[in-house]
Amino acid sequence: MIKINKKVEYALMSLKYIASKKDEEHLISAREICEKFGAPFDTTAKVLQIMNSKGIVKSVKGIKGGYALSTDLNTVTYMDLVRLIEGKDQSHFCQNSKGICDLYSSCNIVTPLEQLNSRVNDFLEDLKLSELLFGENYSENKKIENNTSSPMEEL
Repeated sequence: MIKINKKVEYALMSLKYIASKKDEEHLISAREICEKFGAPFDTTAKVLQIMNSKGIVKSVKGIKGGYALSTDLNTVTYMDLVRLIEGKDQSHFCQNSKGICDLYSSCNIVTPLEQLNSRVNDFLEDLKLSELLFGENYSENKKIENNTSSPMEEL
């Protein structure tokens, strides 16, 4: 089973909610997202700020301010988002916060696990956020007009 960092979860929740409300006139605030899903405000706001700084969402300040999508979710992959939010590469399977697993040198399943990890990572590198969040029937109407470039090209 894939393990998803809480910050990535909040990013995905925020993106799906913002994208589903795109046709409405109001912007979506971090507070609105947190109240809707019971997510912690500080972490969710920080994730939204990160996505704003990388051009996935745009923010408008003020009383009626909030966030809106600024890029097409067909142009951003799941792994793009993970790298953006976590700030690191998640490709090493047998590592933890302390380094390589203590059993690495004697483990008899390192190769199969590395192959599994490689296949999963390949899949996630190709998985567009639009497909993940909305399925294969992601409406062309949800695409952001006048923005065909990916913010991930800048990374």
